[in-house]
Amino acid sequence: MGLCHGKPIETSQRGVGGRGEDPSSFIDEKGVVVSLPPPTPSSQTTKPSSKFPFFSPSPLPSFFKNSPAPGSNPSSVSSTPLRIFKRPFPPPSPAKHIRALLARRHGSVKPNEASIPEGSECEVGLDKSFGFSKQFLVHYELGEEVGRGHFGYTCSAKGKKGTFKGHEVAVKVIPKAKMTTAIAIEDVRREVKILRALTGHKNLVQFYEAYEDDDNVYIVMELCKGGELLDKILSRGGKYSEEDARVVMIQILSVVAYCHLQGVVHRDLKPENFLFASKEENSTLKAIDFGLSDYVKPDERLNDIVGSAYYVAPEVLHRSYGTEADMWSIGVIAYILLCGSRPFWARTESGIFRAVLKADPSFDEAPWPSLSADAIDFVKRLLNKDYRKRLTAAQALSHPWLANHCDDLKIPIDMIIPKQVKAYICSSSLRKSALGALAKTLTLVQLAYLREQFTQLGPNKNGTISMQNFKTGVLRCATDASKDSRVLDYVSMVSSIQYRKLDFEEFCAAAINVHQLEGMETWEHHARRAYELFEKDGNRPIMIEELASELGLSPSVPVHVVLQDWIRHSDGKLSFLGFVRLLHGASSRTFHKA
Repeated sequence: MGLCHGKPIETSQRGVGGRGEDPSSFIDEKGVVVSLPPPTPSSQTTKPSSKFPFFSPSPLPSFFKNSPAPGSNPSSVSSTPLRIFKRPFPPPSPAKHIRALLARRHGSVKPNEASIPEGSECEVGLDKSFGFSKQFLVHYELGEEVGRGHFGYTCSAKGKKGTFKGHEVAVKVIPKAKMTTAIAIEDVRREVKILRALTGHKNLVQFYEAYEDDDNVYIVMELCKGGELLDKILSRGGKYSEEDARVVMIQILSVVAYCHLQGVVHRDLKPENFLFASKEENSTLKAIDFGLSDYVKPDERLNDIVGSAYYVAPEVLHRSYGTEADMWSIGVIAYILLCGSRPFWARTESGIFRAVLKADPSFDEAPWPSLSADAIDFVKRLLNKDYRKRLTAAQALSHPWLANHCDDLKIPIDMIIPKQVKAYICSSSLRKSALGALAKTLTLVQLAYLREQFTQLGPNKNGTISMQNFKTGVLRCATDASKDSRVLDYVSMVSSIQYRKLDFEEFCAAAINVHQLEGMETWEHHARRAYELFEKDGNRPIMIEELASELGLSPSVPVHVVLQDWIRHSDGKLSFLGFVRLLHGASSRTFHKA
């Protein structure tokens, strides 16, 4: 990427970065350019990565000042509470982030400011017609502005005729002048499609209609009058009680689990993007702003860097991520709710990114020692830097911290299940036996989540399911988003696999996620106990050549070298180390990478 050192361009405070951001470097506090890792190579990379610098700056007004940041909505403090440290920090860095390309993308380049040419991505010849109705001003009268984001602004409005005559609504206005690239136009088109497809969930802002004229696109939605979750956090002195935090987290996870089931990843979850429907104390919480959202299948990874600095997941910075990135953001929100401070903080954006990649959140300072063990475990399992060990939204809803305090909690189908079952079916008989032993070590809490998922798939009278049940289960709650994300194609492929019917015992072995278990403090107990069971029931003398065949190793792999510590020399049986590696699904690809 070329560098330009002009005056930094003012950007919006709502989103930290625009859609499709793909920076290759940023400048640290000492003015040193720090390179980010290249995209992870994969045959399943799904989205073209655009080429512009990092996030727009996050506003940082003092936690103790309720005055809004310049240019922000006066009724809302537009940043989350600062992390309070007891040691002094160096003054803010004079190094300036390079933002010309980001500004150019959204049509805000000023005459004398440098920019980076975007090649063919220019405004000439762009079709900015969306096919929406052009009767907005006939049906609605715009009121005052109630919020401003990176891509537009939101106003209240009143219906003049039609269904919403006399009713107040919210209207997101997106100027077409800011749509200077084909990517920006597609972003708006996708946002409307996602809102239209997903509307109906009680914790998602309701979409009504989209309009356009020569100057703007108008997205008409439900008007939420209760303010941002961020404002509520600040009004409570920076933190929630555990009981109140549970209520918030259940609502957030409910809508996110729904989105993930449809193959939609939000990519900008933060307290500012959750509004209360009304000012009542027990008002429903609504997710808003799907402007950065995208589609992703369970077996695909996204690679464009978008989001908000304090909430961005490590794998997003590594440019290979899926729905797990949303779960990290929820973990950050949960951390803030419970203790009133951010888990990762620095005086500069580059410092924030380094903390996200390298630092561990503190659970030693007050109030963490006084909180329940379940609450701490819940947050830790969301803030695991290894996305494979992170809870899914459905699993988080099943976590004891939430499940034990809500009787009518509905857990949706978890899209990680068909992915795990597919991997199980493709595994060797030896690995299936090992996974079966591991499944027998699961606790009642862990089995409760799997039982819920098994029930959702609709077992027959004999208590078994076929692969077709996955497609049937997902179709029951599918929306148009499922088609656009190709989630339905994925479950159709899984359903077409020829395999015997699964009873609950084998389903547990198939659906178990070894990486997630490994991220728990009880992993050593699970692994040792599973190995003991495997020794009794499934372990037998194995020739290295047989093991190589089980693992699908090619003749070019030096099997006697790489597999010698998998087998005990005393009796030729699988060693504990080999057992654990087998659980993780070692394959020829693993050895070639090594």
